Amino acid sequence: MTALLSIARVHKRYGDRALFDLRDLVLDAASAYVLTGVNGAGKSTLLRVLAGLAQADVEGARFDGRPVLLHPYPKALRAAVVYVHQHPVMFSTSVPANIAYGLEARGMARPLVRERVEEAMAWAGVAHLRGHDPATLSGGERQRVALARARVLQPRLLLLDEPTANLDGAAREQVIALIPTLIEEGASVVMACHDRDLINLPSVRRLKLRNGSLEQR
Repeated sequence: MTALLSIARVHKRYGDRALFDLRDLVLDAASAYVLTGVNGAGKSTLLRVLAGLAQADVEGARFDGRPVLLHPYPKALRAAVVYVHQHPVMFSTSVPANIAYGLEARGMARPLVRERVEEAMAWAGVAHLRGHDPATLSGGERQRVALARARVLQPRLLLLDEPTANLDGAAREQVIALIPTLIEEGASVVMACHDRDLINLPSVRRLKLRNGSLEQR
């Protein structure tokens, strides 16, 4: 396997408390991982560090074979790495505008934006929500819109923080059904979760945060 992202050491502290001190973190290209551990182990913090949303002491980071810094976060990583929060924020515009936001911020031509957004809404099963106020969406609908918003950016590395947390029944099953298609499209996907159905998805490798260290299985 070819490494997409490798870090010799990532060390995160809060004051005098060391949250984690991880060595030789390697995420292979076109691979899927679940990141597990007890509440408070640092799963969300690690994803945020990898996404450039939180700072840590990082040594020996390489992306796609090239040395990189995670602070300040470089433009190349901003184009390649997408993070989806456990509680996605919806802008008070429309469902299509929410999905289009990142593409428009990157200056993509409007006809291509519309094409990508339509395809993404069909993929996520949210096309019927195009006229709905985003503030009225259910938790499962918000999560599927957020996944569509991430997918249209065609990330090399997709970081999902508890994508099925607080979802029950059909909403949870609809979100889980989207994950294998993201993996099949060739991105590397890291999911922080406790969900046994996500952990047991085929070809998904497990990274476990325990006592400040990382166990790879």
